[in-house]
Amino acid sequence: MSDRSFTPAFISFKALSGWLRALAQKATVHAPRREGRAVVYRELGDGQGLESFLRPTESAKHVLFPRSEALFSFQRQGEAAGAASGKIRLQEPEGEGPAIIFGALSCDARGFLSFDPVYDGCGTAQAVGGIAKDPYYLRRRANTSIIVRACKSALNTCFCHWVGGGPASTEGADLLATDLEGGLLLSPCSEAGAALLEHPDCVPALPEQIAAAAALHAAAERSLGEAPPAGELAASRAALLALFENSEFWQRQSAQCLSCGACTYLCPTCYCFNITDESNGIAGARLRSWDSCMSALFTLEASGHNPRAAKAARLKNRVGHKFSYYPAIHEGRFSCCGCGRCIKSCPSSVDIRKIVLAAIKEAAHV
Repeated sequence: MSDRSFTPAFISFKALSGWLRALAQKATVHAPRREGRAVVYRELGDGQGLESFLRPTESAKHVLFPRSEALFSFQRQGEAAGAASGKIRLQEPEGEGPAIIFGALSCDARGFLSFDPVYDGCGTAQAVGGIAKDPYYLRRRANTSIIVRACKSALNTCFCHWVGGGPASTEGADLLATDLEGGLLLSPCSEAGAALLEHPDCVPALPEQIAAAAALHAAAERSLGEAPPAGELAASRAALLALFENSEFWQRQSAQCLSCGACTYLCPTCYCFNITDESNGIAGARLRSWDSCMSALFTLEASGHNPRAAKAARLKNRVGHKFSYYPAIHEGRFSCCGCGRCIKSCPSSVDIRKIVLAAIKEAAHV
């Protein structure tokens, strides 16, 4: 991010495809596309197939943190390839080139801010021995520009304003795009975002266009309704800890949960993974794949013991991590961006907002 003041630009909807095609000549462009009943992010090499109206079902988290990726490949070498003493050749995959995410929601751009301190080796753990930086994530992070498309209005599952965001938040964004009549107002938020506007169809925005965008942002903010007082939400840290041993409370909150894991796989801030070695003969690869703390296998130990065998314990961990454990070591920032996907896509209507408020209320009487 930069403190420099940038000049907004305007591009017509007719010229949008041409601009995206030009960007795709320099970077891999990921944009929302409708597939069946879902809206997902796909590579958009030619600017076609862009979904401009429906809200993305998923975030673009997988662009920086792939669902499954090879950390390195390995192969036994020489005559002793089958022996334990044989040499093993390791090879890292080639790094990807520059990428652009077009049409991210503001909450999704803020979601990466939950990843950054974890994969950059920051937090309390660093002070007690240090943790390694993740070169795979950090390389993609540095090479990816994020174009946020401001929300026109909120869904009843949205609560980004609870956790410090908003429909047109620029936190984590390089460029903010706002839908106006006939085109998009493009407001740079960083040097990288400003560089994306070096195209003949991106013309300087008029004062009335800038004013219209500000009015739309304010209207979208109002559509969110009232958020709980900041002090009340801050109290969730202590409240969830106070209820850590209250099994009756967590049994009630998890009664509807099916442990399907949809909430974690759709969450822009969930960053857990599993490591597996996949081999075929003397060659193979070490893979990193998304994992879910809502899965019964997530904490299963080799001994057969599982400290979170019950779904109530798993839900407690998920909610507690986002609103208590993570904020405790990351300067009070919640590990939740308020996108509401975990509410919208839950097959049994579990609502994390209600759980947090119930915890605050319950803890007040402990």
